Amino acid sequence: MANVPAELRYTKDHEWAKPEGKRYRIGITAYAQEQLGDVVFVELPKVGSKVTAKQSFGVVESVKAVSDLFAPLSGEIVEVNAELPNAPQAVNEDPYGKGWMVVIAPAKADEWNELLTAAQYEQFLSEGH
Repeated sequence: MANVPAELRYTKDHEWAKPEGKRYRIGITAYAQEQLGDVVFVELPKVGSKVTAKQSFGVVESVKAVSDLFAPLSGEIVEVNAELPNAPQAVNEDPYGKGWMVVIAPAKADEWNELLTAAQYEQFLSEGH
């Protein structure tokens, strides 16, 4: 089973969200990066961009596939991981740490409650998703 930190929330598209005060740090899960293989390119939005929950906000490209990144929450991008364009392998090496993608200031606080808990995400994975 993939690493699923209990303090995070998850989407069925394999993104994670970590609360940091009134903002949320976003990335892809260990399961997602395992499925992708070696990440070679990450395209992220600019700071100030607006994102909508369940809509694409960027792209991650690996040796196997190109995949959209889907926002777990609606809001504004207030920070992007500027290291990723030059070091996309951080997504594989540390998906919950150095491999984070963006920080969102949420527009709708209640969207957090719609995300999967770690236990729900593990159940989702065990069902073969």
